[in-house]
Amino acid sequence: MASSPGPDIILPLSSQKHDPAWKHCHMIKRADRIHLRCMYCHKLFSGGGIHRIKEHLACQKGNASSCPKVSMEVRRAMQQSLDGVVMRRRKKQKLAEEVKKLNPVKPADTADGHSEAEMGLQLVAMPISVEPEAVQLEKREEEVVARTHERKRRRAAKNLSPPLKENGFARANLGEQWTEINGGPLDAVNSAHFQPMIDAIAAAGPSFKAPSYHDLRGWVLKNSVEEMKATVDFYKETWTRTGCSILADEWTTEADQTLINFMVYCPEGVMFLKSVDASQMVTSADALYELLKLVVEEVGVGNVLQVVTSNTETHALAGKRLTETFPSMFWTPCASRCVDAMLEDIVKLEPASIILEHARSITRFVYNHAEVLNMARRFTDGKELVRPGRSPSDTTFMTLKAMAGLKENLSSMVGSEEWKNSSCSKNEAAAAMTELICSPTFWSSVDSLVQLTDPLVQVLRMVDSIKRPAMGYIYRGLHRAKEVMRRVLKMKKDYMPYWNIIDWRWHKELPRPLQAAGFFLNPQFFYRIKGEVPNEIMTGVLDCIERLVPEMKSQDKINKELTAYKNATGISGGRWRSGPGTPCSPIFASPFGNSSGEWWSTYGGGCPNLARLAIRILSQTCSARGCERSRIPFEQMHSQRKNHLEHQRLSDLIYVRYNLRLQQRHLLKNRQTDPLSVDAISGVEDWTVERTGLFTREDDESNWVELIQPTSSSEAAHTDEDDALFSAEIDDEEYDGCNKEEEEEDDDDDVKQEMYGFVKEEE
Repeated sequence: MASSPGPDIILPLSSQKHDPAWKHCHMIKRADRIHLRCMYCHKLFSGGGIHRIKEHLACQKGNASSCPKVSMEVRRAMQQSLDGVVMRRRKKQKLAEEVKKLNPVKPADTADGHSEAEMGLQLVAMPISVEPEAVQLEKREEEVVARTHERKRRRAAKNLSPPLKENGFARANLGEQWTEINGGPLDAVNSAHFQPMIDAIAAAGPSFKAPSYHDLRGWVLKNSVEEMKATVDFYKETWTRTGCSILADEWTTEADQTLINFMVYCPEGVMFLKSVDASQMVTSADALYELLKLVVEEVGVGNVLQVVTSNTETHALAGKRLTETFPSMFWTPCASRCVDAMLEDIVKLEPASIILEHARSITRFVYNHAEVLNMARRFTDGKELVRPGRSPSDTTFMTLKAMAGLKENLSSMVGSEEWKNSSCSKNEAAAAMTELICSPTFWSSVDSLVQLTDPLVQVLRMVDSIKRPAMGYIYRGLHRAKEVMRRVLKMKKDYMPYWNIIDWRWHKELPRPLQAAGFFLNPQFFYRIKGEVPNEIMTGVLDCIERLVPEMKSQDKINKELTAYKNATGISGGRWRSGPGTPCSPIFASPFGNSSGEWWSTYGGGCPNLARLAIRILSQTCSARGCERSRIPFEQMHSQRKNHLEHQRLSDLIYVRYNLRLQQRHLLKNRQTDPLSVDAISGVEDWTVERTGLFTREDDESNWVELIQPTSSSEAAHTDEDDALFSAEIDDEEYDGCNKEEEEEDDDDDVKQEMYGFVKEEE
């Protein structure tokens, strides 16, 4: 192609350019002709329009050459767009055929002898009927719907041979129908039961008849209840050996009702027991005590080691009365709520609050402009900046950690020509975001805050773990968090505010006999203590022996076996102190592996009484937090207007649904989420929702249809990393007097650097 005189002029795109391919090309004016140029390989196209560019970016052989430099994400997006065009064209043709079949047009001459075809006019012949027009219209619509469903059924039968996952058309058809079914929830595809359901339907073939409304409310629900009870009975059989914890997960509905979901935890799994409307009970310690007492009696006093509830003063009073009535168990406040409160207190401190507000200003801008979000996803290879967590604190610090890991990608983005040429980069908010991303001081402070809080976030996620009990790990986890804070900040005056937060919450809200005993009975940690065992730990162990083993003879035997355990004698001899690769190393035996408990089962034969106690203590959880409750009809069941029989049915439905959800939590490690989704918005609004007046919207043409589809699962990177949480690197220095709270100031000059107030240079 001969070159034309004069420079190329890049023309602005009008608001009518909605095709996603326009985001990946430039409109060039060369002399008197308009060309399109690929943004990646710079190939010039003089014909074919945006469709030709799309084929080029999708590397689709045929009318256009393939782009050698396009990323896989863009390539997939363009292919999906091309598939959508073909699909819409087919649907349009099919619809026209259906209308033609439904209303056949017969040629008829007009009054002047000319046919309608000759006149360029075609009238649709309407059947003669005495029925009202609205009735006729309704019947015609019903016929079209019936024909459409029959056509889809036949098409599904033809598509059964290839696997469903390889049939893009079938997948689109399924998605379309799913959204038509009562507004089917899109995140239902994350259920572990969704794909097996699709497989079962596909295997049954086109003759399969779906269960009716009454089938689902009748025999299907009855069978599900019986199957769930059989699973729960299996859990109950283990309670005698491992004991169990009663969990009271308290929450407030949109109607301001306070509900408590009671669950029972054991290493084999968590079972949902029942849901109670406690709106009139949570303000009365006496009423709450009576409720907890009934649940303990229902589960069995001899099986229960602890009752875990919220940590309010009312709950503490009710818990104290409960342990007076049942002296063989503990009342324990929820550890995950306690650690959450620690993180929330840290967020309120000025250095952290400033850093987080600056970080949020970046994500709010990115997630409210389609062009910027697409650009960010390209530069981060599809990784999301915002990471929805199980709590607002989890979301906050997981997102900050993700941003710290992607700082080079973000810097490359704002330094690219694509960003500089973008219309979104021209306003004041974009300039502020660019300045932050290019600021070494900002990223240095982000890195320090992540280092400071990450061990505490790990404790939060550890106590919420569904894979193994956390009782043997939380004590060590909190001490490790404090030690990391001391190492990061170095100066006592800098780290003591954070230590004070942890100590105040820990001592005020988290009584520690079980946690201290869990640390002592976990050989992975106990044999790394240097010097004498701290008094706090031994006091917790003795409290547990006194409360959990009422018989004096058994207590005496355990006290003797404690000496053998502390001296590492009687079982495997000196090998107990040997370090990694010996019996001290964690043993993971099952999906809900109880590492320390399994160690005692294997090596505790010489201390049988202590081993039985250790297994029961180390088999407990620290958190009362359940799983998500969306689309489970708790509020309907607790409504004042309900039929008695329907209330029973709803109760059974909730029993099945919530238990199924509890069982499949460990299968959702790779579930797909989108920070913009309404399913995630309740936890990420601080990071994705613009503040009023923060950004101008007058000239913004952002539209969700322009978004590149996310290609990675934001939860896959951080959901329940159990092995890492429970077997993090052990540092012997942590256990050198692990109850020591006071440190001398470190005058290390190497830490004198400005980091948003974290460490200030000495005068």
